[in-house]
Amino acid sequence: MSVETTVPEAEQAGPGLLIHSAGPLEQDALAGVLRSAANARAALGQGTGIEVVVQGPGVKLLAKNSPATEAITNAGQLDVGILACGNSMRSAGMDDKDLAPGVGTVPAAIAHLARRQWDGWAYARL
Repeated sequence: MSVETTVPEAEQAGPGLLIHSAGPLEQDALAGVLRSAANARAALGQGTGIEVVVQGPGVKLLAKNSPATEAITNAGQLDVGILACGNSMRSAGMDDKDLAPGVGTVPAAIAHLARRQWDGWAYARL
């Protein structure tokens, strides 16, 4: 399975905030991470790029019809990029078509994290 890279804010000028969620993830925890991203949007303003990268088994919560769909939609409406790790999706038996609307992918979360930090983005692990 080939995972296409879709990074909603790839053209973002200047630094941003990268929020990393890794490992097992419960629905309430993902909703909390996305609320934190929404709070960051309110504090940092529309000109700041904000991405949430989900790595590990938690990518299953980014699927269509997931209990977290409402939280995903709300974060997306605030221009928060939500990205699933392609390697984690492959491990979970998922494909791009399985993701909720508005969720993008990166081939490897770890490489995306490094690139964003090299570009001057702040990093927070939640």
